[in-house]
Amino acid sequence: MQSLNPRRFSKSKTDSAGITLCSKTKSEKDIDQALEILSNWRALHSYPMHVFKQRLSRISEKMDAKALSSQRLKRVPSIIKKLNRKYEGGTETMRLTQMQDIAGCRAVMSNVKLAQKLYEDHYIKGDLKHKKVNEKDYISNPKEDGYRSIHIVYKYNSDKGKKVYNGLLIEVQIRSKLQHIWSTAVETVGFFTGRAIKSNEGEKDWEMFFKLVSSAFAKKEKCPTIPNTPDNEKELYFLIAQKEKELNVISKMKNWADSMKYFETLKNTKNMHFFLLELDTIQEKLVITPYSKRQEKQAIDNYARVEKKIYGNPDYDVVLVGADTFADLKKAYPNYFLDTREFIYQLSKIINKYSNKS
Repeated sequence: MQSLNPRRFSKSKTDSAGITLCSKTKSEKDIDQALEILSNWRALHSYPMHVFKQRLSRISEKMDAKALSSQRLKRVPSIIKKLNRKYEGGTETMRLTQMQDIAGCRAVMSNVKLAQKLYEDHYIKGDLKHKKVNEKDYISNPKEDGYRSIHIVYKYNSDKGKKVYNGLLIEVQIRSKLQHIWSTAVETVGFFTGRAIKSNEGEKDWEMFFKLVSSAFAKKEKCPTIPNTPDNEKELYFLIAQKEKELNVISKMKNWADSMKYFETLKNTKNMHFFLLELDTIQEKLVITPYSKRQEKQAIDNYARVEKKIYGNPDYDVVLVGADTFADLKKAYPNYFLDTREFIYQLSKIINKYSNKS
């Protein structure tokens, strides 16, 4: 990848770009300039993200032959939403250069025991030279919305030739396959309800449905359940079946998947490691553009170009992700393919189990 200039824009100018994008009164010229600065700042994280992803792939696959690893640069709408977030009822406090998940990599392990072992053996007891600045175990202490995963944030540190990237923050996520199925189903529903359920902006019925299912998955994994959900299994399963019927969840998810059309701009995805995913929820179309490792700079530039083009349009979504193969891409980001088959399978087992008990 062609080297980027970390000093092209100062940190203060980068933070100002974030403020501009959060402002309600901004001109088109202001938006263009701010997006250019934000895109440059985000692109800087690409190299240290690769470093963490390579290690994560190596150690996770050594522990679990079915481990799945991927990486992504955070989408502009998600960045702006996080910058706008108010903490404890106050004003926005986060600056763009403080954001800890601009770049991230993730490992999905076959089960929760392997996910916790990966975390404990390699990130609690690990010998990383990079400085750990934050960690949250949402498996042991799940979020109120049902989200479960482990997040560890590191400050990149190199004593060799890549010192220019020192200080950049990279997030590592570790989760089980069941937790991944739940999370990507939430994303899929978010696309089609037009609301970000993951960010506590979803319809109340959908929110409650996913909380209940998360608790059911937690019970299966022998992990803490979600606050304010029934502890009694029969009651929990009854409420899930009731909500599924009210929302017509399985039928809707199947219809979304059946109506989805996706197109690859290149038919041969062999030796491709970066994928630009452009989702149009109105036309129910996904366009996939693959890139080789040598084309990473082009991929990042095209990512910024498309984001600028669709800026402010909630019916479109674009993300640039990295995966070792096209098959891994579909497993790591099934929400972009509207693929909820595994979630439906697990949900059906819950409903059938309740029906057998009643």
